[in-house]
Amino acid sequence: MLAEDSVLLRDGLTGLLGRCGHEVVAAVGDAEALVAAVEEHAPDVVVTDVRMPPGFQDEGLHAAVRLREGRPTLPVLVLSQYVQRAYAAELLDSGDGTGVGYLLKDRVGQVEEFVDALAEVADGGTVVDPEVVRQLLRRRRDPLERLSPREREVLALIAEGRSNGAIARELVVSEAAVGKHIGSILTKLDLPPADGTHRRVLAVLTYLRA
Repeated sequence: MLAEDSVLLRDGLTGLLGRCGHEVVAAVGDAEALVAAVEEHAPDVVVTDVRMPPGFQDEGLHAAVRLREGRPTLPVLVLSQYVQRAYAAELLDSGDGTGVGYLLKDRVGQVEEFVDALAEVADGGTVVDPEVVRQLLRRRRDPLERLSPREREVLALIAEGRSNGAIARELVVSEAAVGKHIGSILTKLDLPPADGTHRRVLAVLTYLRA
């Protein structure tokens, strides 16, 4: 089962996997189609990109996490240009931690490397690019380390339940400046827009846990 929004890459991977002896039961271009196709075909392994329509944020990875919640033994290999840390750790922790992988497209040096990784994940193994591990470890050490002192100050005031206007008065800045700080905080904490989530609350939870 293949999920990739780029038509050329999707077709290329479909042909590559076919030549390597794998049957691609479905190849789709968005996260909703991925979930539906998994329900329909019950594949042996899923290969998915992270950023897909409609928002091009973390839809593919989020869908993979949802699929693993319902089917903990479903093997999933993420093949992406990005390390989406907001859900990468959750995916790698899902199920019993087996049958899962995360590779970066630009760091796959040979076709055989990708094919071998896919086979290992399908057999219940775990394959993770060292760069993914490095970024996840950095996040777990201190998720607030990338924030500036002013951004930490703003986040602390948000945690106290202050509105943007109250924060602006406290720091003697404009509400527009507070809004820019909050946008930067959410970006640095890997909290992109997503349906059904309140990013300010998630940012406060990150602050409290740190």
